[in-house]
Amino acid sequence: MNLTLKDKCCAFESPTLDRVLPPILILEFMFGLMGNFVALWMFVFHMDTWKPNSVYLTHLAVADSIVLFCLPFRADYYRRGKNWLYGDVLCRILLFLLAANRAAGIFFLTAVAVDRYFKIVHPLSQINRMGLGYALWVSLGLWGLIFLATGYLLANEHFFYNSNRTQCESFNICLGFSPLSTWHNTFYVVQFFLPTVIVAFCTVRITWQLKSRTVDKKGKIKRAVQFVLAVALIFIVCFFPSTISRIAVWVLKLWYDECKYFEEANLAFYTSVCFTYFNSVLNPVVYYFSSPAFSGAFNKILNKLLRRSPKDETNSSENNISSIEGRRL
Repeated sequence: MNLTLKDKCCAFESPTLDRVLPPILILEFMFGLMGNFVALWMFVFHMDTWKPNSVYLTHLAVADSIVLFCLPFRADYYRRGKNWLYGDVLCRILLFLLAANRAAGIFFLTAVAVDRYFKIVHPLSQINRMGLGYALWVSLGLWGLIFLATGYLLANEHFFYNSNRTQCESFNICLGFSPLSTWHNTFYVVQFFLPTVIVAFCTVRITWQLKSRTVDKKGKIKRAVQFVLAVALIFIVCFFPSTISRIAVWVLKLWYDECKYFEEANLAFYTSVCFTYFNSVLNPVVYYFSSPAFSGAFNKILNKLLRRSPKDETNSSENNISSIEGRRL
């Protein structure tokens, strides 16, 4: 039976990846789960005031917490030399969650950057007067968009058999251009570059606003600048490498129709994909810069945890009282 070009897929042995990626994925799982559980605990039990950006970041923390449970399965998959043992259904669910989490990470961070932009640059805009209900509808809209863009991963089998191993991949390098493969690659690239342009625009405008104002009450603009810069850093570190390496694979497919030309690009892509999962580790750091409510609640709890003894607290209170009385005198 002769395979057509579109049915011909490439498989590569990657012993380096099989050794290096499992411990990296496990570390991302442990640190990411710890950070996101703390963030969710803060959002649910210690946020005194809720704002739209808190709604967006809570949805992001939930998405990160769910997808992190996929990483041990992915680590085991690489440890076995790209051999999936958990069946077709779990393969589809895992690949869907990984794709949905990447989109959620990009979309919800962009939503908060846009929210900061309107609050700082256009403080009188009608959008700023919309409440939590508006933020909830935006979040549901984003989830709907994410599902429409990635839900097809649940409808198709993603197995590729190679040397008695069952590979579970949504980015197999097949030399043809099927409609689903084309959409998968297109969305992977577009979902990075379009939000990046939006975040870059918000960063420039908010930074300019900081320079043009001589007074920044409560450091509101400075905090917004820190936040959008942190988002930009996550975009560059976590999403940019895998996007560029995926474009490289796509360009090579236009030039070559033999698998040997794709081995280095394939290695670069699967290495850089691990940086995508790293966004779940870095996102809790972004939450700290997202609003005074979150950072204030976090600092309050941290101070309680670091309190040495009631005696130290009493001495500190007495010193504060003495300082106040001294000022009054």
